[in-house]
Amino acid sequence: MAISIGSTYMEYNNALADTSKVNADKLSTSINRINSETTDEELMEACKGFEQYFIEQVMKEFTKSIEEFEDNKYMNVFGDTLISEYADKVSDSGNLGIAQMLYDSMKNNVQNKIQ
Repeated sequence: MAISIGSTYMEYNNALADTSKVNADKLSTSINRINSETTDEELMEACKGFEQYFIEQVMKEFTKSIEEFEDNKYMNVFGDTLISEYADKVSDSGNLGIAQMLYDSMKNNVQNKIQ
């Protein structure tokens, strides 16, 4: 049985596209579940998820502007995974601060609605 590299590559790209949509759907679901009963930990996790997704999208757009990435067959195959890992590391470092700012803002909004 022969394996077609072209079809395997297409299947991999389709799986990556599906993964990106699943991640966006998970993020949307977690954000939509936030209410006055949400714990601080759940709220922070949703904010970190948003920050990671945001960083990943920015990095994906950035790599589109670099010719070296377009011509590199490894980046074409594994680039999304690499970008996802980089985004995860940047978000986990906490240096960007988007998750914390979002958390503070959302926490303040929830408390104001309770009062």
